[in-house]
Amino acid sequence: MYFFLSHLSFVDFCYSSVVTPKLLENLIVADRTISFTGCITQFFLACIFVVTETFVFTVMAYDRFVAVCQPLLYTVVMSPKLCSLLVGASYSWGLICSLTLINFLLKLCFRGNNIMNNFVCEHAAIAALSCSDTYINQQLIFFTATFNEISSLVIILTSYAFIFITIAKLPSPGGRSKTFSTCASHLMAISIFHGTILFLYCAPTPSTSWLLVRVASVFYTVLIPMVNLMIYSLRNKEVKETIRKLVRSNLLCQILQGLSRFGL
Repeated sequence: MYFFLSHLSFVDFCYSSVVTPKLLENLIVADRTISFTGCITQFFLACIFVVTETFVFTVMAYDRFVAVCQPLLYTVVMSPKLCSLLVGASYSWGLICSLTLINFLLKLCFRGNNIMNNFVCEHAAIAALSCSDTYINQQLIFFTATFNEISSLVIILTSYAFIFITIAKLPSPGGRSKTFSTCASHLMAISIFHGTILFLYCAPTPSTSWLLVRVASVFYTVLIPMVNLMIYSLRNKEVKETIRKLVRSNLLCQILQGLSRFGL
């Protein structure tokens, strides 16, 4: 599990780093321009890491399935070689998807300076600036995103269906609670991530409000990496205890400050 978590953290860090520095620059400086090459490069890298994260989550679901449903065979089934192969396949598929989308984007015609209706070089925002017919590009991104979502969600939902069946058969309520807690963080993280991707890329029509597109883009490029960090950190007992101490100390300080105002 920690092997996959390390790669999830790495992917979160990478695609957040691709977008966030330029976003912060745009908030500070008046010049909010970006070169065409820089825009294409940003989309290329962001696409790699977003697709990779999609399948890292999928691999983590399979890992939880083996750990819960076949605990005695876990070390045999999830060998280091297989874990490396699954992660490598996730990165490779992300690269293939990104190269395919970039190839079709570069075939479009772009003229002069344009104003992008987004803070990030997202596929729809780039295609909207083209003076060519973007129908093929729109269909390509739709089918690519739909295929990635369906294939990953089928594996995730199937894995958790077997996990829930196994948990339901456990005789001890404490055992069921403990087993489910190992999957709760992953379930929360994939719900947020896949919900955003489905809304942004798998909408049935391309007429989604640009405001909603921008909000969703901020959500999955900036907020989701932060949320993932908090979700998985809160599973750690030491982190939980530290947070409790901070809350108690802050509460005590507030009480003392309130009493001092009344001269007590």
